[in-house]
Amino acid sequence: MDKRVQKEIMSWVGVFSGCTILAAGFVFFINPYNIVPGGVYGASIVLHSLFPSIQVGTFGYMFDIPLLILSVVLLGSRLGAKTCVAALTTPLIMNVMSQMAYPTREALESLDPALLLGGMLDMSDQLILPVIIGSVLIGLGCGIIVKSGATSGGTDIVAMILQKYCHIRFSRGILLADGVVVLFGLVVIGFGIGGNTEGGRSDIFLSFYSLISIYLIARVIAQTINGSKDDKILFIISDQNLNELHQYILQVLDRTATLVKGSGLYTRNDKEMVFLVISYKEVQMVKRKVKEVDPRAFVVVTDAYDTYGEGWKALPNEDEIQPE
Repeated sequence: MDKRVQKEIMSWVGVFSGCTILAAGFVFFINPYNIVPGGVYGASIVLHSLFPSIQVGTFGYMFDIPLLILSVVLLGSRLGAKTCVAALTTPLIMNVMSQMAYPTREALESLDPALLLGGMLDMSDQLILPVIIGSVLIGLGCGIIVKSGATSGGTDIVAMILQKYCHIRFSRGILLADGVVVLFGLVVIGFGIGGNTEGGRSDIFLSFYSLISIYLIARVIAQTINGSKDDKILFIISDQNLNELHQYILQVLDRTATLVKGSGLYTRNDKEMVFLVISYKEVQMVKRKVKEVDPRAFVVVTDAYDTYGEGWKALPNEDEIQPE
């Protein structure tokens, strides 16, 4: 099979896998506890509390379809097929999962965790657990969707509109949109206005769990897309010949580095600086070698936010999404 075709097939598998994981996070861990993690489905959870006969996924359609149309009309963007499929598939999977997970129509409308899968996943007494598990699944699903060349739409489109017409930065637009949804949840669910709250009981603390969920989702998405940022930058400055260190880098570490010739600001003596990017596991090895070669060398170790180039990641294309 042609590699390009194989890559395209895997990207579509990634889109549907991400949508399924995302939907599972909501259905089994977020929706039953009225957690509102911002975004389209956070707003859908709030509206389901007001209109329990309409499923959360169905409300997702009511948001996603108009937002996709607005994206074309106001932004002139050409939505990719994967983005459209992801935005339209996730609510469907969510509705199907919900119907399979609850035994009756009444249970489906109440989203009672005690009735979810026969009570097997009821964590009402340990609410932080579903918040963490659900947030990780949602972040993982979103990250897989983005890595597969799509987005789930929703508040991303709202943020792009705010950026274009209100000159609000994209990241702040996302925060603003999610903040409005959480406040909506606080009013409806936190203060007990929603008809689907337990006995009309208010639970203001759910808003704090919602904020935790928003943070965890954002971190898991970034981790899924970018991977762990464990690369380190070393600046090694010495007034001696570091040939032995050069050979160590080339032969033992199987890496390369950049040499910069300079001079000390105070002494005016000639110095050599080695600029090196390595993994965090190799830092101690290099420091020991530097001490062996020149104990008086000046060494700076700092984090590398991202590393691109030969031997590392390829530079991103223009249409690739970078979450941070």
